[in-house]
Amino acid sequence: MKIAFQMDPITDVNIDADSSFRLAEEAQSRGHELFYYAPDKLAYEEGRVTARGHDFTVQRIQGDHVHLGQEREIDLSEMDVIWLRQDPPFDMNYITTTHILDRVHPETLVVNDPFWVRNYPEKLLVLDFPDLTPPTTIARDLETIKAFKAKHQDVILKPLYGNGGAGVFRLDANDRNLTSLHELFTGFSREPLIVQKFLPDVSNGDKRVILVDGEPVGAINRVPAKGETRSNMHVGGRPEKVGLTERDLEICARIGPLLRAKGQVFVGIDVIGDYLTEINVTSPTGIQELERFDGVNIAEKIWQAIEAKRA
Repeated sequence: MKIAFQMDPITDVNIDADSSFRLAEEAQSRGHELFYYAPDKLAYEEGRVTARGHDFTVQRIQGDHVHLGQEREIDLSEMDVIWLRQDPPFDMNYITTTHILDRVHPETLVVNDPFWVRNYPEKLLVLDFPDLTPPTTIARDLETIKAFKAKHQDVILKPLYGNGGAGVFRLDANDRNLTSLHELFTGFSREPLIVQKFLPDVSNGDKRVILVDGEPVGAINRVPAKGETRSNMHVGGRPEKVGLTERDLEICARIGPLLRAKGQVFVGIDVIGDYLTEINVTSPTGIQELERFDGVNIAEKIWQAIEAKRA
């Protein structure tokens, strides 16, 4: 098949951690042809959806991990599969790319389905499952957020469309910074904030469960660094081997059919203790860590699901 990757600069990735690199590596081993373009090279031109980018090959040599061909323009309708893999922020630029890719999907299979990526961002899809999630409020109004904090005392405050642990604050019962943080966030953004009851179980780790076409294939545990509340690997969280619990499987059984129905082939959910906190559909990570811990070819499972859909 002809495979296009819409992603941030492939020349800059960490080949031992990046999930997009691993997906490209597995695709290449299966005989597929690869094309890379950056999100700002995507265009709608008089009825055609085009991209300027490069044919490429990969190899597992850091610093020499990708070979790019000459830049050329392609009509994306000629691709078999397009991977929507640029990192958030989930802003209007990101959203616009999903609208443009809608023009070629599903004749060209876009993974994950851009319509539902746009409508199911990480911290909003969980609202469909309130019994699985910690107490949550989404608001821009300070008095609403204050009332939630007064009720639950110890809370996590973060940007609704943030990622990678950026801008995440724990505000315990003695904290006096809520008003100042609200002023800070609302001073540079018109977006609401999300506030959730703090889960002490995060000290034991924030579990990333990988689902392929709605089915769980494994998990890694991300343990916060000493003195940190955030467990994201971007900010020093340590990945550890971990198994799936009965509660994890129960959560996956509840959300899996919806993910499958909405074309979300590669998804990473976050579970703290018994609670689902996020459903990551934009550009989930964790493949390489899971493969190393469990000795299972997760990228192969993802490609098998995609090849079955194209067949």
